[in-house]
Amino acid sequence: MANSPGVGDRGIRVRMAPSPTGPLHIGTARTSLYNYLFARHVGGTYVLRIEDTDAARGSDEHERDIIDNLHWLGITWDEGPQVAGGEDIGPFGPYHQSQRSSLYAAEAERLLASAQAFRCYCTPEELDAVRREQEERKEPPRYSGRCRNLTDAERDAFETEGRRAAIRFRVPGEVVTFDDLIRGRVEIAAEALGGDRVIVRSDGSPLYHFVVVVDDAAMRITHVIRGEDHLSNTPLHVLLFRALGHDVPVFAHIPLILNPDRTKMSKRRSQTAIRAYREQGYLPEAMVNFLAFLGWSPGTEEEIFALKTLAERFEIEHVHKAGAVFDKDRLDYLNGVYIRSLTDEQLAVRLRSFVPEALDDRGLLAVIPLIKERMVRLADAGELVAFLVEADGEVASRYGPDGLMSPKADAAATAMALTRARTELEATAAEDFAAGELEARCRGAAEALGWKAGDFFKPMRVAITGRTVSPPLFGSMELLGRERCLARIDAALAKLATVVAA
Repeated sequence: MANSPGVGDRGIRVRMAPSPTGPLHIGTARTSLYNYLFARHVGGTYVLRIEDTDAARGSDEHERDIIDNLHWLGITWDEGPQVAGGEDIGPFGPYHQSQRSSLYAAEAERLLASAQAFRCYCTPEELDAVRREQEERKEPPRYSGRCRNLTDAERDAFETEGRRAAIRFRVPGEVVTFDDLIRGRVEIAAEALGGDRVIVRSDGSPLYHFVVVVDDAAMRITHVIRGEDHLSNTPLHVLLFRALGHDVPVFAHIPLILNPDRTKMSKRRSQTAIRAYREQGYLPEAMVNFLAFLGWSPGTEEEIFALKTLAERFEIEHVHKAGAVFDKDRLDYLNGVYIRSLTDEQLAVRLRSFVPEALDDRGLLAVIPLIKERMVRLADAGELVAFLVEADGEVASRYGPDGLMSPKADAAATAMALTRARTELEATAAEDFAAGELEARCRGAAEALGWKAGDFFKPMRVAITGRTVSPPLFGSMELLGRERCLARIDAALAKLATVVAA
């Protein structure tokens, strides 16, 4: 890396520049992570810059969401706003584009003074008419160059007419070549840019492609790591860096994230907001591990990495060129692995906001051994533990007589089996009401009646929890206690009695 162009003796500097026009989504989070891992791997500086020039769509709420969820993932930065609305840290501030307008205006004037940009007086209607003519001729859209070489008299006439000029950058007719850390040598003809490009609108507001170059140069960014959807923009950025007299940073374009059908993952078609995954109970450690492997691999069979280890092992050159498929099953698998890696005490802390308040800390800690293996997400715990805090009547309201019956048993046979189970529970002293003892008694009862254990346990499970799927039955009964178990079985027998009597 020491010989990378633009680095010199300044050290490696990368940046992430999200736009607060929406919540932090999967793609931005993955790009942020790769920038973080790269910076930490090489001992460089990571800059967060907020591209907040879109006042119509941007909001403080989205900025808070982006910063908060980056922190949740464990991603930190060395320069920029550490909290939304807080003071910037770093020598190259401000780190919000909305506060850097004077710099953009000065740089635009420099391009005008060097004749590498010019004022364009074309109205939207005139430009649209040219585009329609090009479409009719089946030509790609391209600026006609009408204002490229105006005389002073022509410019004065437009000014007198009251036209407000945009500023266009003169795109030279050449092939732009650059070395991409992931894609190797890239050559793109500047002709593909569609002619001279607007860098400042007629209302004075600068465009993204201009300000991103100005900011990267001013903040001494040496490496730009971003999605491959920006690859087609890179020739324009390279040309602007050169025109402004700045070193061109090293580029690395990471692969797109794809849906399972290999279509591009979009915010409209897919669940992409990081907060949504957070609210469902995905752990940040699992999400980071998952995101890191969306386009990168360590070159080994290893699959579980802490963030610190990822930074130690991450090599940007090992990022793949091909699109990375978002496999939610794999995310679920990783989340389960991380959940089971926590101690019961650690998991209890993580679960607190996902379980009913009525379940106290002691009860939560007691139920964790029963549910830990069954959870994919932390939010799963709410349903798994609900039977402990629901009133007996609420549990009974969840099922009807048919829900109690095993496939090969009618109401009378089910009532007989459930009555026998009740007898075993009642005969168990309160101090012996433990999972092992209960299971031994009920298995013996099932065998005595000639029932398969699973069929015998089904009406018990539904009666005790109100559900056909629950944590381990006998552990659940132990936590619930003898008297509550007997009361719930009585409620189930009363439901079956109405069917038998009929």
